[in-house]
Amino acid sequence: MRPNAFSALAAALAAVALLAAPSDAGLTQPVAPSTSVAIFFYPWWGTPARDGAWQHWAQGGGNPPLAIASNYYPARGVYSSSDSNVLRSQMADIAGAKIDTVIVSWWGAGSPEDVRLPAVIAAAHNAGLQVAIHLESYPGRTPTTVAADVGRLLTMGVTDFYVYNSAFTADTEWAAMNKTLTGVRLFADTALPGKAAAGGFAGMYTYDIYTYTGSSFPRICASASRLGLVCAPSVGPGYDARRATGDPNVRPRRNGATYDAMWRMAIAARTPIVTITSYNEWHEGTQIEPARDGRPGYDSYNGAWGLHGKAAQRAYLDRTAYWVARYRKRPA
Repeated sequence: MRPNAFSALAAALAAVALLAAPSDAGLTQPVAPSTSVAIFFYPWWGTPARDGAWQHWAQGGGNPPLAIASNYYPARGVYSSSDSNVLRSQMADIAGAKIDTVIVSWWGAGSPEDVRLPAVIAAAHNAGLQVAIHLESYPGRTPTTVAADVGRLLTMGVTDFYVYNSAFTADTEWAAMNKTLTGVRLFADTALPGKAAAGGFAGMYTYDIYTYTGSSFPRICASASRLGLVCAPSVGPGYDARRATGDPNVRPRRNGATYDAMWRMAIAARTPIVTITSYNEWHEGTQIEPARDGRPGYDSYNGAWGLHGKAAQRAYLDRTAYWVARYRKRPA
């Protein structure tokens, strides 16, 4: 999902002086309560063999399997999210990185993502993972349809919902809807705690790792806490959607330094939840899913934390496990 005009406006309103990234010193104090890590996951990939056509890999004029809509190439190849073996392997990746929850991109009843959801939930649960839903801005989405969506998905055991592009609907409409819901938590896609509170949301998240570098996480989350909101800021490795969408905006990975800096700021924010953008949003180059090394014409993770070749392919998953451990040892 590309940065949007509202994200840019929110960033301007939320801008503060750049905070120095804290060192790792002092992060081995008693474990803080209720720390949780969740990652955005996309079950929208398809292949002709399994799904009748290429799904998403051919976006932006791509010609898979040789030319795909990403600046990176998956280590497991161009896959189908309908493949149970792929799902099982992906959930093993996520669980191995010590993540707790998979936030599944969902585009409305009857969408390919909806059809695949039961299999994704089963694979996640088999790996010991919880499942949340990323309620995307599907055509015709309103607070009324979201309430119906939440009711249906609640029967599948989902209780946390992240509402993307929530700012494009009036706060009063969200507030009226949220008053009707029980037993669930809805998170607004915003960096403005006051806006999330006005909409009656239980929490907030930032998702966009191009606009939000992490420098404002401590201030945002402190404000959210004062308003009784759960703050779930989003960290990520970088952003590059040029091949998929033509977006010229790029946040370089800097051999892992971008990811490290965002994690440090999330820990400094003393937040109960950290969200990660993303496991496999290959279009935008935010993925930490293993990427193939040596594929002509594609970037790789070579150089990340001094790793090269096959050792670098899983570098971001391994580094995630490192940061999750540091996060859970943060000062209480």
